Amino acid sequence: MDARALVDVVVVASVISALAITPRVLARRSDPVGAAGHRVFSPAAWLALVTGLVYANQVLFTVYVLRVHAGDPSFVARYLPAGWFDLASANPVLRRLAELFPAPGLLAPSVLRVQAFLELPFVLMAFATVVRWLDAGLYRRLARSALLPLASVSYTAVFCLVEWDLRNPYTIDDVVIRAVSAVVTPLLIARVAARDESTFRVPSSVPGLLVFTGSLGSLGALVLVVYDTALLYNLGRLDDRLPLALAAGGALLGLRAVASRPAAARSAPTLSFVVHALRHWLLLFFAPALAIRYGLLFGTPALALAAGALTAAVACVHAGRDTLAGAERHPRAALRLAAGIGCAVLAGAVAAALALRLTPPSYEEIALLSAMGAFLVTGVAVCGLVDSRAAALREKSGRSL
Repeated sequence: MDARALVDVVVVASVISALAITPRVLARRSDPVGAAGHRVFSPAAWLALVTGLVYANQVLFTVYVLRVHAGDPSFVARYLPAGWFDLASANPVLRRLAELFPAPGLLAPSVLRVQAFLELPFVLMAFATVVRWLDAGLYRRLARSALLPLASVSYTAVFCLVEWDLRNPYTIDDVVIRAVSAVVTPLLIARVAARDESTFRVPSSVPGLLVFTGSLGSLGALVLVVYDTALLYNLGRLDDRLPLALAAGGALLGLRAVASRPAAARSAPTLSFVVHALRHWLLLFFAPALAIRYGLLFGTPALALAAGALTAAVACVHAGRDTLAGAERHPRAALRLAAGIGCAVLAGAVAAALALRLTPPSYEEIALLSAMGAFLVTGVAVCGLVDSRAAALREKSGRSL
C-alpha cells in the first residue's frame, strides 16, 4: 500500500474515531478546576515557547550550514521538494555568530531532527489554544479524553508517512523522534490542562464571537508564518513575512486583552447555535485535522474534503439539538432557527467566495484562512441581525398584547 492510500486510511480512521469519542467527551458534566495556588502556563504560553525553540533551531542550523557546509544546504535540500532551505546566510549577525561558534559539528541534529520533535507540540498546542479561547472547560475535557492521544497518533502517522514519501538519510531518525514526541506531547498537554484554573467561555454575542474569530485568524496567520519561515527552513524569508507577523501578533494581543474583560451573558438562539457548533466542530475536527490537511496534498483530495465536510455537518446537527433543547419544543422554533442559520451560511459562503477571489492564489493557506475568516465574520453578523430582528418582533408583539 503506497503512502497516498495510507494517508486516506488515517483520514477515515481518525474521523470515525472522533465521531465515536466526541459525544462522550461532551456528555461529561464534571469539570474540575486546577488546584488553587499553582501558577501554570496556558497552551498559548507553551506554544510561544515551542515557537521560540523552532526559531532557535533555525539559527543553529544556519550556523551549522555556514561552518560545516560552506553555506550550501544542498547536502539535504536535494532530498526535499522545492520551497525549502531559503537560508538567511547573508545576515551579518548570523555570519558573525557562525564565526564565533566553538563546535559547529555538534549542531548536526539541527538538520531535520529537532524539527521532528517540535512539530507535533507546535500543532497540538495551537489547536489546544483555540479550544481554550472558546471554552476553558471544554479544553480541560479534551485534554483528559481519548481525543488527545488519538490526535497525537493521527498527526504522527501522517508526519511519518510524509517523511517516508520524502525519505532521505535522516528519515529513520526522524520517525523515531516523532514517535517519542507522540508520547511526550499529550502527557505534557494533559498535565498542563489538569492544573489550569481558567473558567473563560466565549459569550453568545456578536462581539464575543467576532473577538474569537479575529483571534483565530491572527493565530492562523502566525502559524503560517512559522511554517513558511522556520519549519521549512526558510529563515531567509523572515524579513518579507515580518510585517504580516507583526500585524497578526499585535492584533492577537489586542483581541485577547478585549476577550479577558468580563462580558454580559446573552441568550440568543441563532448565536447560541454558532457557539454550540464551534464546540462540537473543534472536538470532531481535532483528531483528523492534520490528516485532512495533508490528505489534500498527499492523499485523495475528494476524500479529505468529504471528511472535513462530514465533521462540519455532524457538528451542525448536534448544535441544532443542543440549541433547541432548552427552548420551547415547537416546530416553528426549529424552522426559525433553520431559516436564520440558512441565511447566515448563504451570506458566509458568498463572503468566503469573494475572499478567495480577492486573495492572491500563490499562497493557498492564506486564501483558505481568508475565506474561513470571511465566512465566520459574515455568518456571525447575520446571526446577530436575525436574533435582533426576532427580539424586536417579540417586543412588538408583547406591546400589542
